[in-house]
Amino acid sequence: MTQQTSRFMCWTSRMVIVSLLTMGLPLQSAFAGMVETDQAITHELAGQDRAKIASFIDREDVLAQLQLKGVTAGDAKMRVAALTDDEAHKIAGKLDQLPAGGDVLGLLFTVFIVLLVTDILGFTKVFPFTRSIKR
Repeated sequence: MTQQTSRFMCWTSRMVIVSLLTMGLPLQSAFAGMVETDQAITHELAGQDRAKIASFIDREDVLAQLQLKGVTAGDAKMRVAALTDDEAHKIAGKLDQLPAGGDVLGLLFTVFIVLLVTDILGFTKVFPFTRSIKR
């Protein structure tokens, strides 16, 4: 055997050994599950609900009431982003039920309660008088 042939055989055998050893390693697998139509629609509607709540918070009268309660617009928007899809849908539904130019106090109370609950659960810290259950 020539020297070139033995080098080729040595290189080839090393590659075969490495290939055989790596065949036994677990590969990262991807999970490709079916997404149901109602899940996709729910997620899309939640985004629309959050946008509706954010535009409501941007109103001057709502901002004034939130500031009276000690909540800044940034904190309120951060809380809206932290809402679950169901919570966002419920609050947006309450916005639809309010009379035009009517009782904003009820909605502000709802937003205050949501902010208070998320404060107590430890997701945010807006109100200084609450204690988080997370430590």
